[in-house]
Amino acid sequence: MIYYIYDGSFEGLLTAIYEAFYHDVKPDMILKRSDYQENLFAERVEIVTERNKSDRVYNAVREKISSRSLRKIYYAFLSEIKGVETRIYHYLQLGFKIGRKIDGHLTDDTVLELNRISNKVGLERHRLLGLIRFRRLDNDIYYAPIEPDYNIIALLAPHFSKRLADQNWVIHDLKRKVAAVYNREEWVLTGFSGQPGSYAEDEAIYQSLWKDFFKNIAITNRKNSRLQLQFMPVRYWKHLIEKETT
Repeated sequence: MIYYIYDGSFEGLLTAIYEAFYHDVKPDMILKRSDYQENLFAERVEIVTERNKSDRVYNAVREKISSRSLRKIYYAFLSEIKGVETRIYHYLQLGFKIGRKIDGHLTDDTVLELNRISNKVGLERHRLLGLIRFRRLDNDIYYAPIEPDYNIIALLAPHFSKRLADQNWVIHDLKRKVAAVYNREEWVLTGFSGQPGSYAEDEAIYQSLWKDFFKNIAITNRKNSRLQLQFMPVRYWKHLIEKETT
């Protein structure tokens, strides 16, 4: 068994795929360094991330397969599902053979599974765009905690950099200890495991008003709890102001 071990970044994965295509020693698996476990029967090949190699794969996917496929493998990568890197490698092996036609090969297990994973990541992004709740801190920064199933913070930040372009804000992924920080000009990703600070004095008032609005806008005889759970799953309630009981 040949294991390609990379640093966990998307650029690192694309570098590993580059090495897989251009070297005689092909990987049976591609793994993040943090996921690798010693195996007496496996040969470990360390992949050093190189931007020029990752760029070549990135551009080749976009030009020889499609921009849609490029987005699909990026979304699948963000799922962090164990073994997804190897699936992406096999998907691209097929993609470079048949080009844009790959999206029509829905009977292929690799294509079908990558579509499924990518769609789940895209669905969570879509949900959270409507479920993120910002709180104003005493330093006039708007703070939103999230705990998504997938590593989608980089998919959320561009939307809010346009929607809240005139505000300083932080979207904090508590699970992964990373934050998207925006300063009214650009956003960056950074490690963040600390506390956000104190809420502004009037934040409690606005939260109370929001809860009242949420409660009073509902039409009792048209309440559909099953539909609400479909669009607002319970696992997201922890950070929804309108669902807080205190």
